[in-house]
Amino acid sequence: MADRRAGRPDDVIDVVIVDDEELFRTGLRMVLETAGDVRVVEACEADGVLKALAAHSPDVVLLDIRMPQRDGLAVLEDLKGRIPTPAVVMLTSFSADAYVVRALRAGADGFLLKDSDPDDLIRAVRAAAVGGVVLSPSIAAAVVEGYASTTAARTPPGPDALERDLPGHDTSRAAQRTASGELRERLARLTAREHEVLALLGNGLSNPEIAERLAITPGTAKEHVSATLAKLGTDNRVRAAVIAYQAGLVGGSRPAPGRDGGLPTPEPAR
Repeated sequence: MADRRAGRPDDVIDVVIVDDEELFRTGLRMVLETAGDVRVVEACEADGVLKALAAHSPDVVLLDIRMPQRDGLAVLEDLKGRIPTPAVVMLTSFSADAYVVRALRAGADGFLLKDSDPDDLIRAVRAAAVGGVVLSPSIAAAVVEGYASTTAARTPPGPDALERDLPGHDTSRAAQRTASGELRERLARLTAREHEVLALLGNGLSNPEIAERLAITPGTAKEHVSATLAKLGTDNRVRAAVIAYQAGLVGGSRPAPGRDGGLPTPEPAR
C-alpha cells in the first residue's frame, strides 16, 4: 500500500467517517481535528459513503463494522471495488467481534477499537495513510486464536484460525492440517531479511518506516515487502501482520507450532 498523499500539494490526510451514530461521528471529528494534519472531509451514514468518496477522494475511511441499515462489510466491498481505493480502517466495539475475520478476508486495511485512546486514533489514521498496518493487539490476538464467533461456531478455536483463510480453504480438520502445513512452508521460504520485514509489518510499520529501521532505501524496502507478501500468498498487509502475530514474530504473540514445535528455519539472507 503506497502513500496516498504522494504528489499532493499538502501533507493533510483527508478522512471520511462512516458511522450510524451522529454523536460518535462528531466525537471522532473533534478528536481528529486536533491533530493538525488530519482533515475530516465528510462524516456520514453508510448510504452516503459513495457520494463522499466521489466528492473528496479521501486517503482514509473510518468505517463502523456494524450498522443497522447496511453493515460495514457490505460498504467495505463497495469501497474495495473503487479506484483509487482509500485505506479502510474498521471500527469495532469488541476485540473478538465476529465480523473482524470476515472484514479481514474482505480486504480491510486495519481494525481499531471504538474506545481507543484519542492519540491512538490519530496515530492509526496517520499509519493507514502511508500504508502502515492498523491492528489493535487485542483484535490481532482474537483473530489469531480464532475467538471470532463465526469461526468458533464451525471449529474449535486454535492457532490454525487464520490459516483457514488460505485460498481454497474448507473447515474439515484434514483441510486445516493441510492449510497449517502450507503456511509453515510459506514461512520457511522467507529469507532472514523477509522474516525481519514480516515482524515489522506485524508491528504496523509502513514501507518508509521499514526502510529506516533496516537502514535500506525505500525502494529496497518496497521490494522486500512485495516479496514477503508474495511468498505468504497475500497482497494484504493486515493479513501479513496477523501471520506475524501467529508466527510469534511480534512481541507478546505466541508462535504457531512447526513440525518440531518451533518456527520454520528461514533461508539465509541474500
